[in-house]
Amino acid sequence: MNDQAKNLRKMLDMASNTEKETKVIAVVSGKGGVGKSNFCLNFAIELKKIDKEVLLFDLDIGMANVDILMGASAKHTIVDMIERELSIWDIIEKGPENLSFIAGGTGLSSMFQLNPRKLSRFLQQLELVNGKYDYIIFDMGAGVSKDSLHYILSANEVFVVTTPEPTSVTDAYAMIKYIQLKDQEIPISILVNRVDSIPEGKKTFENLKLVTNQFLQKEIRLLGIIPDDPTVLKAVKAQIPFVLHSSESKPSKAIQEIVLTYTGEKQDDVTPPFSTFINKFKKYFTER
Repeated sequence: MNDQAKNLRKMLDMASNTEKETKVIAVVSGKGGVGKSNFCLNFAIELKKIDKEVLLFDLDIGMANVDILMGASAKHTIVDMIERELSIWDIIEKGPENLSFIAGGTGLSSMFQLNPRKLSRFLQQLELVNGKYDYIIFDMGAGVSKDSLHYILSANEVFVVTTPEPTSVTDAYAMIKYIQLKDQEIPISILVNRVDSIPEGKKTFENLKLVTNQFLQKEIRLLGIIPDDPTVLKAVKAQIPFVLHSSESKPSKAIQEIVLTYTGEKQDDVTPPFSTFINKFKKYFTER
């Protein structure tokens, strides 16, 4: 009863905000260790700084650590919403800059194997946040599985994070290929992380763009390039997002530029409605 009352209050609070459409972004990588979760966190915080409302979902199986990166202690996780039937409002935590996030938890693998009843409740809860946030960011695990793919393909857009290392680029291409085989229309952007120089980052992207265009007939675009810098490691050790720990560092400046460019480019675009995400999600889970 309390759960229903809380959800109803939230829905009434959002009644005047129904014109806002929530966009879902899935952030993926072909391999681990490329800084994907750190990017998700800092990207989300910079979005908050320009008055965008963001909900960060940690869906990284085995490496769910967004809360650790920001030095936060999550009382509940997304698993609690499913297994203990808490409302989505119960499990949304607050981090730096008042960022809303949902922690992954150790039992996260169960999130990708929902039975029909649990899936229905998960979607019901997820629909409640439409209009509350400008962006929902799914921090997905490295690589892809048959079950996690549904979350990726249901998103309105995919960010692929890579580094200039040949193995990372190869795995990023494999990820793009896998997604492309399932959905040729979903927009894909590339984030090149930990570069020694901007020209290296541009070359990495151009090489990836060339093979993707040639062999997959898929157009990808560059989201941004982030330089390698010791301040990032220092921030991780301090459990403080690097855009807050070292706001004047090169990586922080790069994130700021990425956010301003991304949101600026999108102003004239028609944002896919949140219902598109929900409908695609239902479709993929029904077909599995």
